[in-house]
Amino acid sequence: MKHQHQYNSKGQQICCTQEQKVYAQAGAQNLVNGLPLKNEHDHDHEHSDDDGHDHSNAAPTTFRMFLPALISFVLLLTGIALDNWIQQSWFTSWIRIAIYIAAYLPVGLPVVKDAATSIGKGEVFSEFLLMSIATIGAFIIQEYPEGVAVMLFYAVGEVFQTLAVSRAKRNIKALLDQRPDEVTIIKDNQPFTVKAEQAAIGDIIQLKPGEKLGLDGELLSETASFNTSALTGESKPDTKSKGSPVLAGMINLNTVSQVKVTTAYTDSKLSKILELVQSATAQKAPTELFIRKFAKVYTPIVVFLAIGICIVPYFFVDDYVFRDWLYRALIFLVISCPCALVISIPLGYFGGIGAASRNGILFKGSNYLDIIASIQHVVMDKTGTLTEGVFKVQEVVIQPEFNKDEILKWVNALESISSHPVCTAIREYAGEVDYSIHPQNAEEIPGHGLKASINDKELLVGNFKLMDKFNIAYDMNPTDIVYTIIAIAYDGKFAGYITIADNIKGDAKLAIEQLHQLNIKATMLSGDKTSVVKDVAGKVGIDNAFGDMLPEDKVNKVKEIKAQKQSVAFVGDGVNDAPVVALSDAGIAMGGLGSDATIETADIVIQDDKPGKIPVAINIGRQTKKIVWQNITLAFVVKGIVLILGAGGLATMWEAVFADVGVALLAILNAVRIQRMQFNT
Repeated sequence: MKHQHQYNSKGQQICCTQEQKVYAQAGAQNLVNGLPLKNEHDHDHEHSDDDGHDHSNAAPTTFRMFLPALISFVLLLTGIALDNWIQQSWFTSWIRIAIYIAAYLPVGLPVVKDAATSIGKGEVFSEFLLMSIATIGAFIIQEYPEGVAVMLFYAVGEVFQTLAVSRAKRNIKALLDQRPDEVTIIKDNQPFTVKAEQAAIGDIIQLKPGEKLGLDGELLSETASFNTSALTGESKPDTKSKGSPVLAGMINLNTVSQVKVTTAYTDSKLSKILELVQSATAQKAPTELFIRKFAKVYTPIVVFLAIGICIVPYFFVDDYVFRDWLYRALIFLVISCPCALVISIPLGYFGGIGAASRNGILFKGSNYLDIIASIQHVVMDKTGTLTEGVFKVQEVVIQPEFNKDEILKWVNALESISSHPVCTAIREYAGEVDYSIHPQNAEEIPGHGLKASINDKELLVGNFKLMDKFNIAYDMNPTDIVYTIIAIAYDGKFAGYITIADNIKGDAKLAIEQLHQLNIKATMLSGDKTSVVKDVAGKVGIDNAFGDMLPEDKVNKVKEIKAQKQSVAFVGDGVNDAPVVALSDAGIAMGGLGSDATIETADIVIQDDKPGKIPVAINIGRQTKKIVWQNITLAFVVKGIVLILGAGGLATMWEAVFADVGVALLAILNAVRIQRMQFNT
């Protein structure tokens, strides 16, 4: 049957390798190919199941995976016992060979077949070939127990690798498997259960306590509390009120609620998050791509070196014994197998992506884990990043000659004609609009504010330019006040002012402190007025802050920082700041439950809008990179030492087994540590 090779996003072949085999056996071939995780097994092989891959929809059970190794182990122990402990006269010649061959076949035959398959597809120098030559060679020189032991430990190591990959896949999949397949629709006051993808915009979903919402919508019930951890990594309940947007993946916590569907199943926020995490596995880090290239060059080199170790000494050594030098060459082949690198390194990156997702941080590729790990300077926007992006009244100062409550009612009534965020803040502070008040001749003066007549007298609400325009005298200096000021005048007299400010996020100060602990500088760039920007910077501990900046000013400032040879991450909304996001080394979006465009623009998305997740993301990147390089160092150092000892005749097959399988297992165990680490803000 025809076999179609598989390629990664860089156009490099990734099939017919130990890595692909292990990932396929783990039911996680999509982690190699970058295919959707919701497809359990979706790679494009068109051959029979005899190639060593597991083509079933579900990964095999642990017992079934260990069964060949268990059979081999029992037969190997039997052979060793008859050789050394309970020697029998009949255990000689062909009977002895048959026992060891029987021990070899369960673990060795699949690898030999994989080697033959790879050769048939043009991949001559594979990991399978190295192990096949080494173990068959051991049989040729009558080192039967060692030949079986090498393949047995290799097979056991492969199973452990498969289990580790399965766990990584399950961890990532558990983060993604947050959306129910079915939803309950209310039609004609009757509940009907339908497939989630069949629900239409405008349908009413009934959500019982403990149920997950299947589609994005608008809450129709008066109030409802939701667990949003699937989307934000935040386990604290989030109480929503009537009319609030609610998203697929949220879990209803208390009462039966009704939600009106506003977004199609495939366009929901959760669908976009799933797609983002799924595609992240296809974007490889430079280290991972290098190791793949290295393995393709490294493997044929060690094969030829092994041949040289066996043959070249014949011309230089007086007491040359072919069997001894062949044994050294076989040891060399076993040691040189690059399994520890080609499996543990991608597993480390997958673990990093999974750990980040668990903390409400989405990386668009493992390459961004490397980038964020090396960031030296974080540049951030103010509104929506360090502040909540929701304006609130800070202070109301009304002149003694005016009735404060009455003035606020008039201002609130006038502001109700506008949808400006400042007007919304005043409305929230003053309460419900008194509709018995009817502002006459109301008009909005662009760049200044609002004007109307109440009780046949003129009411002005706006900035101090509005006061100057109508020649209203005031006995204060507006520049002395940090916050945005709303000035009020009535009947030609200055009545007072209201200050408006954007609240600083609760964890903003801690986030900056943690960045400083990581030796990372922080700079704030904002279009807001400089006095406000400086005030926020002082409260949270920002190193440098610049206000009154246009988008091009932000670009120039980031260029200045990069000119100092510093790697820069920019944190913003990912849309308005697109030029500076593109210029930075890593674009981080406060995606939260906000715009889809944010997710599209940035390299990294913080789902819950918490600035405290910025140092968490950097720490995850650093820990991932640290683990990857620990594995690379471990593999090269141990293999290098044992290779030299093996070539010099000072190492046996048992040391070779440790250098190959032992190092691979240690690297795997080290890689999965990232999945257990806690990265709390």
